Amino acid sequence: MKKIITLTNIFVLFLPLCLLAQQSEVFSNEEGAIKGYDPVAFFVESKAVEGTKAFTYKWKNATWHFASKKNKDLFITNPEKYAPQYGGYCAYGMADGHKAPTETNTWTIVDNKLYFNYNQQVNKEWNKDQPNLIKKADKQWPTVKKD
Repeated sequence: MKKIITLTNIFVLFLPLCLLAQQSEVFSNEEGAIKGYDPVAFFVESKAVEGTKAFTYKWKNATWHFASKKNKDLFITNPEKYAPQYGGYCAYGMADGHKAPTETNTWTIVDNKLYFNYNQQVNKEWNKDQPNLIKKADKQWPTVKKD
């Protein structure tokens, strides 16, 4: 007897994986935390730089990738300084009280802290009211990060 794969079957199979991914304190996928990008590079090179498998570090149940040993060492010394706020989840979404995935090309640094957003459109909205949104997101994060 042939089994027919339907959208419902796919949904039922992958929903638990999606929910599990959203429960992590750090936004991560198969490429690692923040999609395998080097969090230190945003600060020291002012651009998104992909990390490599040669330089990885496990922190908060996520694998972080770095472009160099120097960047890895900087992160290990002070991960809170370089890790994105709200675990790399969308800062705009966090202000609204929920975790949302992010795109690496939406990054901003505000007051020496790294933030990401869901997409470019959300990033435009984020840029209009960063101080207020950060205050709201900071209040939400202690509760939401546990979800």
